[in-house]
Amino acid sequence: MKIEEILKRCDHTLLRQDATSAEIVKLCDEGIRFGCASVCIPPCHVRGAKQYVGSRLPICTVIGFPNGYNTPNVKAFEAQDALRNGADEIDMVVNLSMVRDACWDDAYNEIRQVRTFTEGHILKVIIETCLLTEEEKRMMCSVVSASGADFIKTSTGFSTGGATREDVRLLRECCEAHVKVKASGGIKTLQDAEDFIALGADRLGTSRIVKLAAELEEKEVPAAPEENPTQTPAAPEGKTPDGPAGESGR
Repeated sequence: MKIEEILKRCDHTLLRQDATSAEIVKLCDEGIRFGCASVCIPPCHVRGAKQYVGSRLPICTVIGFPNGYNTPNVKAFEAQDALRNGADEIDMVVNLSMVRDACWDDAYNEIRQVRTFTEGHILKVIIETCLLTEEEKRMMCSVVSASGADFIKTSTGFSTGGATREDVRLLRECCEAHVKVKASGGIKTLQDAEDFIALGADRLGTSRIVKLAAELEEKEVPAAPEENPTQTPAAPEGKTPDGPAGESGR
């Protein structure tokens, strides 16, 4: 797979707590330059980033992040605030306490409450696969499929693990066709990216793929020829470097 095709599926991501405005600008520049699906950034940077990129690049942000235990009303407010500030896409963390307690109706209602305020925008639901049993993952595929969300997403990248091939395969198999899969966390190589896409991921949450693309681009740039100040200049026609033709210097 061409790296350009992989980059089109990447949410170029920077969610570190101390990310600076300058780093966000750099992330946006890279996202535009490499044709990424979006940049995924902290909510506090959304307004400035949207003003900077305009319509050149979608802005994605996170709510209930990274732990997911905010109340549904708080998550709904976060989503509305992010959209007012210019976010195009929302990645929400599901309430994992509800999941572990098998409160499936509550988990569904929480997602529906956020969906109510995000109609017309892409909504991704992070289920933190590394913390769930296989049965819980299957149940969340059903919940997300019924909720009206656009994506199910593997991970925040802030817990005990990121996306795995097994989990991406499971989510794709268990979700209804209208729900897309986002693999996030631990995507370090182009092979990782290709594998996740082949297994059914439509989006990749990563910063590494852009770095690899930049490195490949640098390798492809031909090196400038070295100047040699001692090189003898070419002689004009009919002359040798040391005098008229036939009088080569010795």
